[in-house]
Amino acid sequence: MNGSGRGGARAGRAVSCVVAAFNEAETVGEVVRGLFAHLPGVIEVIVADDGSSDGTAEAAAGAGARVVRLPRNLGKGAAVRAGLRAVRGDIVLLIDADGQDDPAEAPRLLDALTPGVDMVIGSRFLGVFRDGAVTRLHHAGNRFLTWAFNHLYGQGITDAQAGFRAFWRDAVDPDRMDSVRYEVEADINTLVALRGGRIVEVPVSRDRRRHGRSGFRSFHDGARILAWMVRRRVRPPRSTRPVKNADTQRPLEPSRRPGPRGQRGPDTDTEPVH
Repeated sequence: MNGSGRGGARAGRAVSCVVAAFNEAETVGEVVRGLFAHLPGVIEVIVADDGSSDGTAEAAAGAGARVVRLPRNLGKGAAVRAGLRAVRGDIVLLIDADGQDDPAEAPRLLDALTPGVDMVIGSRFLGVFRDGAVTRLHHAGNRFLTWAFNHLYGQGITDAQAGFRAFWRDAVDPDRMDSVRYEVEADINTLVALRGGRIVEVPVSRDRRRHGRSGFRSFHDGARILAWMVRRRVRPPRSTRPVKNADTQRPLEPSRRPGPRGQRGPDTDTEPVH
C-alpha cells in the first residue's frame, strides 16, 4: 500500500480509539479512562454499544467516551463497523471493552505503526496469557485459525484473532467490510492482506475476564470464521481496490478528553447517546 502522507512521529498523528461493547458496564469505563491516561494525545475514544441492557453506554459516556449506540444487539462485527464509520483520526486503535487487554500497552502498537506498516496486531502469543485468560480449546482454536489465515493469504503472523490492533484509517474502509459477528478480525486482516498491506505484530499481555462471560461459541464461531476466510479467498471482494488516503482529509488537532457528545457517524444506522 501507498504510505505517502502518513506522518512518522506519533505525537503528530491524530489517533481515534474504537471500543466495541456488549453488556460491559463493569469494565468499559476503566478501559476508556486507561486509553485517555496512556494516550494523552488521542482525539477521541468511541464506544460502539452493541445494544447493551446493563448501562454500558452510560458508563462509557461517564468516562469521557463518545458513544455510538446500535439499536439492538447485532454482533461485534456490526459494532466495530459502526465505530469505524464515526472516527475522525488518521489512525484507529481497536481494543475490547472487557478489560482483558491493557490500555497501558497501546503506545507499543502505535510506535510500531510506521508509514510503511499498514496494521499492527498485539499478539498474545508473542506476549503472555495470564492465569485464566484463555481456555485450552480457545488457545488451540486461535492457533488453527491463524495457521489457516497464513496459508490462505501468504502471511506469517502469530495471532490472527487478536482484537487489540492499530491501523491507518486509509487501510481499512468500514463500508467495504461485511462481518457481523466474531469474524471481524478476519474481515480486517483479509482486506489488508488482499491489498498488499504490511502487517506486523508486537507482544502484549492478556488478562482473565473479571466480569461477565464472552459470547464467543468455540465451534460455531470458529467454523464461521474459517468458512468466512475461505470464501473471501475464493471470491475476493471488490473492496480490494485502493481507497482514498487519509492524508487527503483535513488534519485534526488533538483535543483534551472529549465529553460524551452525541455525534452521529456518517451513514450509520445508530443512535448517539446524549
